[in-house]
Amino acid sequence: MEKRTLGNSGLEVSALGLGCMKMNFGDAPAGTREEMIAVIHAAVDRGVTFFDTAEVYGPYTNEELVGEALEPFKGRVVIATKFGFDLHPDGRPGWQGMSGRPERIRQVAENSLRRLRVEAIDLFYQHRVDPDVPIEDVAGAVGELIAQGKVKHFGLSEASAETIRRAHAVQPVAAVQSEYSMWWRAPEEAVLPACEALGIGFVPYSPLGKGFLTGKIDENATFDSSDIRSRIPRFAPEAMRANQALIDRLAAIGARKGATPAQIALAWLLAQKPWIVPIPGTRRVDRLDENLGAAEVQLTAADLSEIAAALAEIEIVGERYPVDLLKLTGR
Repeated sequence: MEKRTLGNSGLEVSALGLGCMKMNFGDAPAGTREEMIAVIHAAVDRGVTFFDTAEVYGPYTNEELVGEALEPFKGRVVIATKFGFDLHPDGRPGWQGMSGRPERIRQVAENSLRRLRVEAIDLFYQHRVDPDVPIEDVAGAVGELIAQGKVKHFGLSEASAETIRRAHAVQPVAAVQSEYSMWWRAPEEAVLPACEALGIGFVPYSPLGKGFLTGKIDENATFDSSDIRSRIPRFAPEAMRANQALIDRLAAIGARKGATPAQIALAWLLAQKPWIVPIPGTRRVDRLDENLGAAEVQLTAADLSEIAAALAEIEIVGERYPVDLLKLTGR
């Protein structure tokens, strides 16, 4: 698979990564541990070298899964994980609050190193910005971990352009991870320009709109209460009905290109900038193959112009998160 470098950091990864969150966290059923390890191994076999997890996924169990699956491939893969929450002491899902305190960052790093079975964390993101801790303190704490050889690169997730600039002035930021797709383009306003100016890579999560851009979800879909989409306004039946217009356009373009809507959506992201690396998540090898096939889809200037015109005329209905989660972003 084609490789890309995340900004000026020198961190080289496959053009498409694998988001591992839903392999054992976020909704049910998730499949057995053995099945999920098989999917991760299939990704490695197909040239994927970039894998994304976090302490809060589970909590802890997703890091453990990824660490076990990727232990045989040390030195060949890049693992990104995240800090930023105070978790419940009894280990139940969710969190008690935000925490960007340096002592908490150091604690998370030590525990993540153990669960991931690595000597250094390749990319350590602040999962969400803690408004009560100056970002300079966060960047400084990660910088100390880098100096100690426990972390290789610093990242931010769902941060504002201002926060990115302040953090980068203290400790160079290798990558910013935020939601970005055809149906959520807000990063184009300020975050992507800041990344380009500073030489920072960008990692879109939910590049397929939490599954909607695959064209396999419609207004008749139902979601288990454990699935975050059951609470997201954009997945209400009336919103999905309105947003189907985007899927119809993707399908029409895909039909001409011999590609699925998902492949067009991912190819569009890859065409935006050479330092953008999407991380679609999946729990199935057939979906993995479909997603990775996007790297072979060549969108011409005419194709991109057609997509731009479609995106300009289609109004996406519904917020991308429920209110409680939306307020954690863009800080």
